[in-house]
This record gives sequence, C-alpha cells and structure tokens, in this order.
Amino acid sequence: MYEPIVTSRAKNPARLETKVRQRAAKKVYNTVEDVYEDIVDLAGVRVALYFPAEREEVGRIIKSLFVPVADPKEFPTTAQPSYKKRFSGYWATHYRVRLPETLLNESQKRYAEACVEIQVASVLMHAWSEVEHDLVYKPLQGLLSADEYAILDELNGLVLAGEIALERLQRAGDLRVSAHDREYTNHYDLASSLLEMARDKLSGLNVHEAVIGRVDLLFYLLKDLQLNTPEQLAKYVAALHTDFERRPLAEQVIDQVLSEDTARYSAFEQIRLFDVPVTAISPTDFPRVTQSEAIGQFMSLWIEYEKMIRTYVEAKGASGIGVPSMRLLRFIENVPGEVTEAAERIRRFRNQLVHGIEVPDAEFIRLQTAELRLVFDKLREIMEPAPKPKRRAPRKMSR
Repeated sequence: MYEPIVTSRAKNPARLETKVRQRAAKKVYNTVEDVYEDIVDLAGVRVALYFPAEREEVGRIIKSLFVPVADPKEFPTTAQPSYKKRFSGYWATHYRVRLPETLLNESQKRYAEACVEIQVASVLMHAWSEVEHDLVYKPLQGLLSADEYAILDELNGLVLAGEIALERLQRAGDLRVSAHDREYTNHYDLASSLLEMARDKLSGLNVHEAVIGRVDLLFYLLKDLQLNTPEQLAKYVAALHTDFERRPLAEQVIDQVLSEDTARYSAFEQIRLFDVPVTAISPTDFPRVTQSEAIGQFMSLWIEYEKMIRTYVEAKGASGIGVPSMRLLRFIENVPGEVTEAAERIRRFRNQLVHGIEVPDAEFIRLQTAELRLVFDKLREIMEPAPKPKRRAPRKMSR
C-alpha cells in the first residue's frame, strides 16, 4: 500500500453557528444532543488514496482501530443530485467512529464520546469534491451558471476515468509482482508480494504494512539461498498465522526457512552481522568478539536442540514443524511444567537473538545457553526411554 494523504480538522465555530441556524429553520433542536446527532462531522478526518482500490483495506484498518457508531455510508447514494448530472458524482466511503477508551489517558477520556467522521476516497475524487462543495454548496459569489455546472459534471467524468485507469495500473502491477517465474529485485518488491499473498491467505483480516517486520533481512536470506521468487515464497505463506504482534510476517517466513535446514542459521547470522549500523560500532567495541563467540555457542546448542525435537516429533507423525514451541512440546509426554516454561523462555530469547535489533551482551547469552543446556538434557532424558532390564532365565527346580 502506498502512503495516503491524511488531513483532519474541527469545524469552525462561526461556520458551525451558521449551519445550525440554517438547519434549525427546517428542523427543531430541543436539546444540545439533537445538534450532535444531526451534525456528525464536528470533527473530521480525510484519507486521500493514490489508488482507489485500497478503500476496502483502509476500511478494515479503521474498523480495527475505532469504535463504529453507525454503518459506513457509501457514495454515490440514491439521493437526488442538487443539479443535473450525466456522471455519478462523488465516490467515497464515510465512517462515523469514536475513539476507544483503552487508547485514552485520564485527561483524554472526555473525548471518548466525540463522534468523528472519517472520509475515504481517492486523491482525484477528494480534489473534485472540494471544488464542487465550495462552488455549489458554499457559493460566495452567487449561483453557478449552466456552463459551470456542466464543467463540474465534465470534470467528474474525467476523475472517474482517472480512477479506472489507476485501478487498472494497480492490477497490472500486482500481476507483475506475483509472476512466479521472476526473482524479487529488492525488499520493497518482496514486501509488496508478501502482503498480497498474506491477504489472500488470511482473507478478511487486517494485513497491512505495519505487521510485515524486517522484510529486508528476509530478502537477503531468500536471495542468498536462491529462494527469492514468488513460487518459493508461496509455500511459506501457506503456514502463516495471525498473531502479528508476537510474530510479524517476515519473521514467520524466516523461521520457516531456517527450520528446513539448520545449516541456514550460519548464513542468516552473516546477514545479521552486516545489518549492524556502522555508527553503532565504536573503537572501544572490542568485546564484540566475545559476544560473537557467545552467540555461536548458543546457536550451536540450539541447532542440536531443534534437531532432537524435530526427529522425535516427526516420528510421532507431526507435520509442518517450525521452531520448537509449547505446541510441539505437547507431543512429548511427561514434561514437567517448569521445563515447558523454561523452553518457552529460551524460544523467545532465540527469536530475540535471531530477529531482534539489539543483541544482548555476552554474559546474558551465556546464561541463556546454560539454561538451554538444562532443558536440552532434561528433554533428552524424557525422550530416550531407559533401557529395559535383562530378563533372567528361569531357575530350574531341583528334584
């Protein structure tokens, strides 16, 4: 998704007074609440999209972030236009929402009951509607002529044709990105393809750029392993889950790629090392070698640990195995609760070490390695049954 243009405003008090007085001539306001119910755009937000087809995606995001107070209003409506038109007029979706109290601190709670109107349309349509609104509904220089109305209608036709062209352009780009016989050229290219595949796989869910994670690291890993094509990516997308807060899309795919072959950890570690910003390295950073040794010790043991769990669980008939988790440990019988909890802590640390921006110091890594060793030994003891005692030959009874 391309970055939209977002603007917001509160209605000008003088214009609000004029509007209330005009409406009061036709409607009877008995209370202040009647005014609030009638004029729903005291606070407004406009989202102008470069590509009109993204209105649905923005709508899903709005519904996930805010509390709706009414059904979305789709334009054009069936209402009679205020002047003769050949074209359909304004195309947009308006949402009436409130802020959820969970997002507000104590001083902001007073805003929780405020209704906000969010208008979502294309950049082209917003520009046309602004011109039409100011000329037709807020005429400062008298009523428009027939020619002026005709020009507005003509411009509306050009805007609608422009929207159709933009939708076609977006579809053509999506087809190009999803071609299975091509390689991704950069991580932006990969990100677009991953989002598109994830939306198809997790249809109806809020899949957007904020949940994608470090797709740049994923790109270099796929490129290094010669897996950087849509066809190769698709098989990893098939196993995606929706817990984006814990596991962004890119990290889920990285974990699947690494779990297929533990030898790939070393390739990914090299990619991570090159990802360290130059400005973060100072001449006094000599302990980095010790830190690298600590990382190597942990990852070597983790690879053994992962192989052991994988072999055992595959023998139990499990499929689609990823990083050892509490779900996989359920395949192992008689695992004490404290071992399961320790295994989950170690798994989270491994994720931080592999995917995190900041790498812990060497001493902390060594402590985690020691705990991993304890978990490893305990699970191996549980999974490897003790040898059965040899049966003694029956003693012959003497006569």
